[in-house]
Amino acid sequence: MTSAAKQQTLQWAQEFVCPDRVRFLSSAGIDLVIGRREGYRIWDLDGRELIDIHLNGGVFNLGHRNPQVIAALTSALETLDIGNHHFPSVERAELARELVGLTPGMQYAVFASGGGEAIDLAIKSARRVTGRRRIISVTDAYHGHTGLALAAGDEQAATAFLSTDADVVRVPFDDAEALAEALREPTAAVILETVPATAGFPRPSDDYLPAVRRLCDEADALYIADEVQTGLGRSGRMWGVELFDVVPDILVTGKGLSGGIYPIAATLLNERAGQWLQTDGWGHVSTFGGAELGCRVASRVLTLTAEALPGLPIDAWAQGFADLAAAFPQWVVEVRQTGLIIGVKFAHEMGGMLMTRLLFDQGVWAMFAGFDRSVLQVKPGLLMSDEDRRLVLEAFHRACAAAVAL
Repeated sequence: MTSAAKQQTLQWAQEFVCPDRVRFLSSAGIDLVIGRREGYRIWDLDGRELIDIHLNGGVFNLGHRNPQVIAALTSALETLDIGNHHFPSVERAELARELVGLTPGMQYAVFASGGGEAIDLAIKSARRVTGRRRIISVTDAYHGHTGLALAAGDEQAATAFLSTDADVVRVPFDDAEALAEALREPTAAVILETVPATAGFPRPSDDYLPAVRRLCDEADALYIADEVQTGLGRSGRMWGVELFDVVPDILVTGKGLSGGIYPIAATLLNERAGQWLQTDGWGHVSTFGGAELGCRVASRVLTLTAEALPGLPIDAWAQGFADLAAAFPQWVVEVRQTGLIIGVKFAHEMGGMLMTRLLFDQGVWAMFAGFDRSVLQVKPGLLMSDEDRRLVLEAFHRACAAAVAL
C-alpha cells in the first residue's frame, strides 16, 4: 500500500515540478520516490529496496553516499564554503592540477556547476579561438539542456525551445566520410560523446575517433570530447578517449565528478583552446563553478576512481550478458559494451522501456535510452560487489523470461 507521504510527494511533483514526467512514469507502473539510499541500493519511501544500475548517468559511480566522499565534504565544511570565483583558490588550483595531470594534452581546467554549463564553455572556447561559428555534432547526440549544449544535442528539445539557430549541423555517428564532407565548410569544432549515451551506447568503430582527430586537424577545427557520462573510469580507463588512443583539444567531465554529493563539472582545455585565458580573465565566470567544497569532493572522487580502475570486473559483466543473450536469443538482439558502459538492445522498439518496468518489478532500477527505447542502459557501479552483480544478472534473466512470455 502506498503511504500518505509518498502519495503527497507524487501529487506535489505532478502539480509543481514536472507534470508530464510524473504522469509518464506512473503510467508505466513506476511510482518510485527515493527515500533512503546507500551504496548501490535505493529504497522507495514505502521501504521497497532496489539495486541501482542507472546511477543517474554515472553520478553515483562510487555509490550513493560513499563514506569517503562524505568525509571529504564534512572535513571541508569545517573551514570552507563555496569560495569567491574572482580570486585564486587553493582548492580550485589543486583540483585543476590533478585533472590536467590525469588528462593527456590538457593545460587548463575551467569549472562549472553541471555538464551543460561545461559544454557551453567548450563550444564558446572553440568559437573564440578559431573565429568560426559552425559546430558539427552527430544525430542522436545529447550534451545537456543549457543554451549551446542544447543546440548541439537533443534535436527535439532544441526545436521545442527555439534553440536551433546556433549554426549546428549534424552527421551520422561513426561515419567518417560524412564528417569529412561536413568539414569542407569552415568549422569551429566537432563535438562528440565518446560513446553516445542517450542513443543507447553504440560503441564507435576502432578507427572512427582517430579519423575524427585527423579530420579535425586537417580542417583546423577543434575536437571536443564529451565525457560527462563516459569518463571517470566507466570505460575501464580514466577517460573513454584513451581506449581509442586519441587526444582531443577539449574534454568535458561532470556527473560522477560530484561523487553524488556536491555539484561540480569541468571543461579541460589544451593550450590552444584555452589561450584566451591568458588575456581575458573575466571572459567566462561561474559563481558556483569550482565551489571550494565541491573541489574537495571531486579530488577524493579522482583518488577513489584511480584506485578502482585496476580491479573493474569488465570481463565478468561481459560474460554475464553473453550468457543472457544465449539464453534469450529471440529477445536480446545486441549487447553493446565499452568497459562498464553497457547497452542492451531488445527485439521490440520499446523493449528497453519494457525492461525498465520488468526489472523494477524484480528489484533493479535501470533506465531505457531516451533516443532509442529498444535499448536499456546498464551502468554498473565501479565499486559494485560480486554479489550485487550476481543479483542483477539473475534479475535480468527473470525479466527477460517475463518479456518473452508476454
